[in-house]
Amino acid sequence: MDVNAKIYVAGHRGLVGSALVNNLKSKGYNNIITRTHAELDLTDTVSVSQFFDQEKPDYVFLAAAKVGGIVANNVYRAEFIYENLMIQNNVVHQSYLNGVKKLLFLGSTCIYPKNCPQPMKEDYLLTDILEYTNEPYAIAKIAGIKLCESYNLQYGTNFISVMPTNLYGPNDNFDLEKSHVLPALIRKILLGKALEEGNWSAVNKDLDKLPIEGVSGADTEDAKLQILNKYGISKGSNDEVSVEIWGSGKPRREFLWSEDMADACVFIMQERDFSDTYEKNQKYIRNTHINIGTGVDISIKDLAQLIKEQIDFKGTFVFNTDKPDGTMVKRTDVAKLNGLGWKHKIDIQTGIMILIDWYLNK
Repeated sequence: MDVNAKIYVAGHRGLVGSALVNNLKSKGYNNIITRTHAELDLTDTVSVSQFFDQEKPDYVFLAAAKVGGIVANNVYRAEFIYENLMIQNNVVHQSYLNGVKKLLFLGSTCIYPKNCPQPMKEDYLLTDILEYTNEPYAIAKIAGIKLCESYNLQYGTNFISVMPTNLYGPNDNFDLEKSHVLPALIRKILLGKALEEGNWSAVNKDLDKLPIEGVSGADTEDAKLQILNKYGISKGSNDEVSVEIWGSGKPRREFLWSEDMADACVFIMQERDFSDTYEKNQKYIRNTHINIGTGVDISIKDLAQLIKEQIDFKGTFVFNTDKPDGTMVKRTDVAKLNGLGWKHKIDIQTGIMILIDWYLNK
C-alpha cells in the first residue's frame, strides 16, 4: 500500500477498527476514510453504493460487524445473520464495482465446527456442524469468506479473509449483557473488589461510565446491589463477595491482543496477496482464509484466576453450570500466518494488565 493511498476502515469505532486506524497512522498512513453508523448504515445498499461512488477508496478494511458474546449471539439470532450478511454483501460488491485494489475481510474463528480437531486448521472449515449458540453469526462469516473467494476467482479481485481468534484490547465492549468473556470478567471482578472493600466511589464511577440496565452511580445503594447481584456480583451474609461465571470454567479459549491483530492485518495488506493464500497446485481453490491468533489457549477458570490476581480480588468464583459452556476447546493453528511472516507479540498476562489499566483510566 502506498503511504498516500486512500484507505477505508469500515467499523473504525469498534475494538478491531480502532486498532486498525491506530496501527495505520503509526505507519504513516493518513489518508484514512471513516464513517460512523449514523453517517453510513452499511446494511443500506443504496447508501453504501453512493459512498463508494463518491470516495473511491483504494483499499478497504472490512471490520464492521454486529458482534456479541454467547448471550447476544443466541438471543438476537436473526439480527446477527441478517446484518452481517448485508454489511458484507454491500461492502464487498461495491469494492468490486469501484475497483478497490485490495480488501481485507475480518471474520471469526467461530466459523469452525463445534467439535473441530485442535488446533483448528483453515482446512477444517465446513467439515462438521457448527456450535448452535452462534451458528447464525458463523454462517454469515463463512459466507463472507466464500464471497471474497468467489469474487477473486470470477473477477480477479484481490480480497483476503482473515479469521481472528477471541480479541481483547482498548475500546473493548464491557456491557455485561453483550460483552465477550474477557472484558466481562474484568469488569465483574473489578466491581467485586470495589464491593468487598466497600468502595462505593469506585462502584459509582463504573456505573456512571457504563450504566447497567439504566442503573447508574446516582441510584440508591439497594438498586445498585440488586443490579450487581443480577449480573452475578454478590455480597453474602458474611460480607464475602462472589462473582458468578457462566459454565463450568473448563472450556479453553485463545485470546489475541487487538493491537497485535491490527498489526497482522496491516502486514497482510502491505505484503501479501490472495494468490499467497493457497497452494498453486490446488485443484479446488478453497479455505484461502488466514487464521490470526497466538496458538496458545487458557481455560476460563484459569483466565478468571489470572484477572483475580492482577486485581487482587479476595472473593470467590461461582461457576453456574446451568449455563452453557459452548465449544470446549478453540485454539487456532497459526502455521499459515507464521509462514506468511507474522507472529504475535503480546501474551495474555501482559494484555490483561494493560486492559485493566485502560478500563480504569480511559
